[in-house]
Amino acid sequence: MSIDRIVFAVAGTFILLSVALGMSISPIFHHEYWLFFTAFVGINLLQSAFTGFCPLVIILKAFGAKPGQAFS
Repeated sequence: MSIDRIVFAVAGTFILLSVALGMSISPIFHHEYWLFFTAFVGINLLQSAFTGFCPLVIILKAFGAKPGQAFS
């Protein structure tokens, strides 16, 4: 699995989990402040689309994940 796909999978998982933890109708609701984490992940995805910089990519490269098209 390439770095690109790992970044998308991790971001999607974080977004779904934080929405579930932040929405009061969710069975695993914890607190509304989890929605700030959702916004943080979304903003980070948006800025990485323009700059090509993502903190997770640095970590994945250090662990030896193979680069993809977007984060080479």
